[in-house]
Amino acid sequence: MSSDPFRHHPELRDLILDPMQSFFRTFEPSELDTLIETEGLPPGWRQPDDQREALRCALLEGRRDGDLWVFAYGSLMWDPAIRFSEVRRAHASRHSRHFILKDRFGARGSRDRPGVMAALDEGGCCDGLVFRIPQAIIEEETVILWKRERIGPAYLEVMIPVETDHGAVDAVAFIANHEADNIDPDLTWDEKVRFCATGEGRRGSSYDYVANLAAHFAALGIDAPEVTDLLKAAQAYRAAE
Repeated sequence: MSSDPFRHHPELRDLILDPMQSFFRTFEPSELDTLIETEGLPPGWRQPDDQREALRCALLEGRRDGDLWVFAYGSLMWDPAIRFSEVRRAHASRHSRHFILKDRFGARGSRDRPGVMAALDEGGCCDGLVFRIPQAIIEEETVILWKRERIGPAYLEVMIPVETDHGAVDAVAFIANHEADNIDPDLTWDEKVRFCATGEGRRGSSYDYVANLAAHFAALGIDAPEVTDLLKAAQAYRAAE
């Protein structure tokens, strides 16, 4: 078997950032403490390091005896930050992608210019990617993954079944936590468009985030109207400003 991680999807080679070049390789959640204080986030908003590590270990219990798959439906698709031996196109049949994360204090939004990002929610279906982490590096790579995805309360870690062209796998996924303040399933379409068009944060704009999603789906030949429709509407909003 080829050792090329992109053997199934060579078209993704130039669309996925080299993990060793990712900001998240060395990111520490404690770097956000000053921002949390100045932005007035609720006390305890950031997941304490020991609790985050306990959650990681709980999910991995009994799953360290082989390679580990990770399902990507948002920015993980183009910036996974984890080393992987294989990437596959994947279909989640029990969860769907929704733009319900209102980002006011994070990567792609601020209090004055909120952004909107995708979250995986129960019901429906969703196409994305799965990355395979070799068994030998599961510990190191999942520590990095949890530091990125479990900074605050927006997501919960679960295992979900996904289908690929090369067989079904169970994969780690980070799904919407409806108890979190920044998960808002009641966002209107107009709010989503405005937040996508104008949201800016530490890691860039919501617009670029959605455009990157659309580029990946175009490369894979995936029809994702929840992404392309939002991008087109945001483009029109920006043009009209």
